Amino acid sequence: MKEKIKSIVASSIEVKSKILADENFIALIQRCAEVIAEAFKNGNRLYLCGNGGSAADAQHLAAEFTGRFYTDREPLPAEALHVNTSFMTAVANDYSYEEVYQRAVKAHGRKGDVLIGISTSGNSKNIILAQEEAKKRGLLVISFTGETGGRMKDSCDFLFNVPSKDTPRIQESHILIGHIICQLVEEQLF
Repeated sequence: MKEKIKSIVASSIEVKSKILADENFIALIQRCAEVIAEAFKNGNRLYLCGNGGSAADAQHLAAEFTGRFYTDREPLPAEALHVNTSFMTAVANDYSYEEVYQRAVKAHGRKGDVLIGISTSGNSKNIILAQEEAKKRGLLVISFTGETGGRMKDSCDFLFNVPSKDTPRIQESHILIGHIICQLVEEQLF
């Protein structure tokens, strides 16, 4: 069992090492932190969406912005779009689950806001529809996906396609990227 544990840790390190060695990926993290900080400076908001573990990641990152990361500071306006269960279940029941995030973007998204869509496959239909709606409304769209980018790569401005096909390793890297962005945004603004 110890060897299995070491293998899993090594696999996680390998994915992160690939990110570390990719200067374009590092530059993209910096650019997205700048874009999000600029949106906040301009009075805009950050929205995040995902399904399952990626929904938990969206909620986690929204909390880092609205609460605090390293610095005691004013809250930043970030929201995970799935946290209103009455809205989610009503839209899923009355329309379809594919439309839940699209309708939330229609309700709340404004030009200059930022949407982060999180999906390990990059093929989550509800996130693709949300990203397409966001683009129509003038939001900047950031996708967190796995290696191929899936279909989400066609509906975003910035793509973090983590160099892995293994869901847990992708999700671990999504949180790493999200935490780095949180830290950089906080440092830029405060």
